Amino acid sequence: MDTTTNTQPGIWPCLAFTDARAMIEFLTTAFGFEEVAVFAREDDATIVEHGELRWPGGGGIMFGSTGRDDSPFGTRPPGVANLYLVTDTPDALYDRAKSAGATIIRELRDEDYGSRGFSAADPEGNLWSFGTYRVA
Repeated sequence: MDTTTNTQPGIWPCLAFTDARAMIEFLTTAFGFEEVAVFAREDDATIVEHGELRWPGGGGIMFGSTGRDDSPFGTRPPGVANLYLVTDTPDALYDRAKSAGATIIRELRDEDYGSRGFSAADPEGNLWSFGTYRVA
């Protein structure tokens, strides 16, 4: 298969969350992600085995609860991701994130490389940057 012509996003960052349910609420409210799937443990709905949130501009993230098992996937620490997401509306997204209580770590600004954007930290310490930068 020639993956260079695939129109589907080829990278889906996978994150670990201490409180996956709270992070779903935060990411959908503050940043506009769309909840697609959440598969919780049958005997404990607070433990998310697999979740997926889509980014309106394409692609998305996958995630699970940290500490869910003894595998390398289940024992990863939360709050260590740094992600960049492309948006055509950084000003509106900045206002939305601030209104939802996101911690802004880099104010909305125009960059000398042509992008306009900002950065925020989520409640678990992951860093999210949003801007108009696109790879040609």
